[in-house]
Order: sequence, then structure tokens, then C-alpha cells
Amino acid sequence: MQEENRKNPEGAGKTPSASSITGLDLTNFFLADVQGGVGPYLTVYLSSARHWQAGPIGIAMAMAGFAAAVCQIPAGLLVDSSIHKRALVAVSALVTALACLLIISMSGMAPVLAAQILMGAAAAVIPPALAAISLGLVGRRRLPGRISRNQGINHCGSFVSAILAGVCGQYLGLNWIFYLVCGSAIASACGLLLIRPKEIDQKIARGSEDDNNEPPIAIGRLLSQRPVWVFLCAIVLFHLGNAAMLPFAAQVMAKSHPGAEAVTLSACVIVAQFVMMLVAWGVGRAMAHGIGRKPIFLLAFAILPIRGLLFSWFDAPYAIVAIQILDGIAAGIFGVIAIIIASDLTDGTGRFNFLQGMVALAVGIGGGLSNLIGGYIVQYEGYRVGFLSLTAIAILAFVFFLCLMPETRESDEAPSKLPQAA
Repeated sequence: MQEENRKNPEGAGKTPSASSITGLDLTNFFLADVQGGVGPYLTVYLSSARHWQAGPIGIAMAMAGFAAAVCQIPAGLLVDSSIHKRALVAVSALVTALACLLIISMSGMAPVLAAQILMGAAAAVIPPALAAISLGLVGRRRLPGRISRNQGINHCGSFVSAILAGVCGQYLGLNWIFYLVCGSAIASACGLLLIRPKEIDQKIARGSEDDNNEPPIAIGRLLSQRPVWVFLCAIVLFHLGNAAMLPFAAQVMAKSHPGAEAVTLSACVIVAQFVMMLVAWGVGRAMAHGIGRKPIFLLAFAILPIRGLLFSWFDAPYAIVAIQILDGIAAGIFGVIAIIIASDLTDGTGRFNFLQGMVALAVGIGGGLSNLIGGYIVQYEGYRVGFLSLTAIAILAFVFFLCLMPETRESDEAPSKLPQAA
């Protein structure tokens, strides 16, 4: 496989036009406010504006994760087979915008759950489609640098949107946070128009070699590889221990400091996103200097239990904002490394976008269970027990990844871990 890559200049790295690069940058910037829907702001809105309890809020938050989980495998296969990857991203962004309008225009639990399902389905498509567009534009050898740039720009967009969300929530009302997502969805669709579809190599975009006309390997063969299933299980545990922490902190803010929760939560997001920008750049530099994927990812796993313990001890607004620095480090690492490991594990198999779908499925399962289980733990045992429960899961995730996950980075001479298409 590595020999084929050396023969194939497309696989070694491509130089897309300035228009495509600009379009991809703008798309990543504006999608930052779209990919996760309204995220933790929904907990603030439901708690303060709709007066929901923690249990129903947990159900609403989990619904998006479960919907995304159901759609992940079909989404990955769809991205692998489709040549209209830009359209997939645009439609998903607009569906998210419509879901936001549904939440604020209709009362009751059913519209919120329906909107969360729509957001979850859209969220299943966007990450693998963006990663596929990036891979098809620049090739596998340049993918680490491109993903690092994607994530840095994406976090920059989140940084800006969090500032705007805080201003809108404080001075215009929480409803305007949802309108902000709608505007970002339209802007991201416009950015996609700058990407030239002819510059996206469809074979490379799905993880195949440019000069290889053989079909992708069987899905069963891919998932039977130990590094693949260990990687996916580790992601489930990562998000099971992490996803509910910020929503819990937002609920603490809504109860202890009513009226200031939108600004405080925006400050949390702003701090985390600023750190993620720096971390995404740093991870790209670290990989360029030969540091392996596993030690970088282990740092993210090690941060989670520390964050959980700190949340269980401190509830002052400034303390919660400061703790989000740790979330910025962990999430910044995950956003880059998870895509690169997926690329490593599927090199030459033709199943890159399928594994991207499986990664997002693992994220959805972990995040959905975190909000669902954690929501009821908080409702019956309190926030401290909730945070400590997430901390215990985070410790388990660290040990699991440390003991079972191998390093996936290989030198140019090393053979592939996974079998080629027969």
C-alpha cells in the first residue's frame, strides 16, 4: 500500500485551487455554529424559559445523540457512495436551521424531541462529508495538516458564535441564539459553492487509492480488526464520561445565578473554543514532528477525570469558566486525532467515510447515554454525584485506551494493518 502511495502523486498530496481552499475554510467556520445544533444552550433555554426538570432535559439532549447514532452507518455509506458531498453538507445544515425554528415556534415536549431528532440526523452527515471533501481535495499525506486547519478554523467559528450567542442571549433573548444558528447554516451553504467539485477525487475521498479500481473491503473484515473496534469502544467511553459535564454545569448556572446563565455559558464556550484553536494547531505540529497518535490522544483521556473532579468541587461561575480550559484541550485533541486515526485504520480499504460514520455513531451513543443516565443521576442524587459518576467512567476510558489501543502511525516502509480489497 505504501508503495502504491509513492507511485501515486494524488495519494501523496494534492494542491487544490484557492477557491476550493477558501470555500472549505469558510464552510468550516460557519458550520461551527451548526454541527452541534444549539448544544448546551438548549439546556439553558429549556431550564429557564420552559422550566423543565433535569430528567426531561436529559431525554431531550439524549434524543439528538440517539438519532445521530441510528443514522451514522447509513450516513457513512451515503458519503462513500455519493459524488455530491457538498450538497449533503448544505442540506444537513439547512435541516438543522429548520429544527431550531421548530423549537422556538412550538411549545411542548414533542416538537423539541422532533427537532432534536432532525438535528441528530443532520449531525450524522456533516462530519464524514467534510472529512471526505478534505481528503478528496488534498490527499492522505496532507490530511493531518488539513484536518488540523479545519479544526482550528471550526473552533475559531465557535469562538465567534459563542460571543454572539452571549450577547444575543443577554440583550435580545434566548430565542436569538436559535436564529444565529439559522444564519450560520445559510452562510455555510454559500461557502460550499466556492469548492470546485471537479477537484474532489472521489476515490481518494472514500479511502481508496486513486489508481485502484477494486471495490472496498467488506465491512465485516474492517470491523473485525482489533484496532478498529478498540478505537470505537474507546470513543464511546470518552463521550460517556464527558458529554454531560457542560450541560450539568449550565444547569447549575441556571439554578444558582438566574439571569446570567447565557453569558456564563457563552464564556465557557468562548474559553474552550479559544483553547481548541491553539490545540488543533499544536496537534498538527506535533504529528508533523513525528509524535504518535496514541500519546496525544492519551492526554485527552487523562484530562477528563480531572475536569469531572473539579466540577464536583467548584460551582462558582469563574471557576466553571476556568475549568473549561481543560475541555478545550481534550476536545481540541479529539477533533483532530479521531479523524487521523480513522484515516490510518482505513488506508487503502475504501471505507474511510464508513468508519467516520462509525466514529460519529460511537460519539452519539456515548453522548446520548451520558446525558440520559447522567440526567437521572442528577435528578435523584444531585449534581455532585453526577459529576463523580462521569469521573469514574472517564478513568475507565483512560485505562481502556492505554492498555488496548495500539499506535496507528506508520513509517513509509511499514505495511498496512488492515487487509487490502480482495
